[in-house]
Amino acid sequence: MRAHLVRVDAVLVQAVIAAALSFAHLHDLAVAAGQDGWKAWAYPVSVDLLLVAAWRRLRSGGPKAAGWCWFLVALTASLGANVATAGLLDLGAVPAWLRILVAGWPAVAFLGGTLLAHTRHETAEESAPAAPEQTATAPEPEQRPAVAPRPVPVPAALVAHARKVADEHHARTGSAIDASTLRARLGVPAPLAEAIAAQL
Repeated sequence: MRAHLVRVDAVLVQAVIAAALSFAHLHDLAVAAGQDGWKAWAYPVSVDLLLVAAWRRLRSGGPKAAGWCWFLVALTASLGANVATAGLLDLGAVPAWLRILVAGWPAVAFLGGTLLAHTRHETAEESAPAAPEQTATAPEPEQRPAVAPRPVPVPAALVAHARKVADEHHARTGSAIDASTLRARLGVPAPLAEAIAAQL
């Protein structure tokens, strides 16, 4: 546990030293390019904030093209200041093109930070198609097979009597007797009358 803490502390100390040196180099370059007072201190802050915003985009899991683009822009600005102030550039006679770059940096940093912070990027959950909503439907009634009605037993004597009644009706009216008339004449229930009529 203690070894782990020592390793983390060493990394943090190294990161703080590197950030402080880079911060100082950016400040010195801004002063040499004509940006004095609080403006010279604002330049390294804007570079570091753009680096942080780009790094957060790279770690967000979304599209990484914009993150890498602005990360490289901010890293180039930081490395450029480090190299320029290492003795390769006369800070007493800064060329006009470098003054233009330093003067234009705030607009570049603002554009990059705004695009990184406010550009919406789809996550895996958002790009997945939404599942169709299932609407509640009433269950279909159970289909039962049709059961044939059980035949009504008819005594043979009753059929014989009904045949006489039917012959008498036919002789009198000239038409076959129907089940309702047969029921009225015999005084039997409707199912029995229909069963007798079916056997006539």
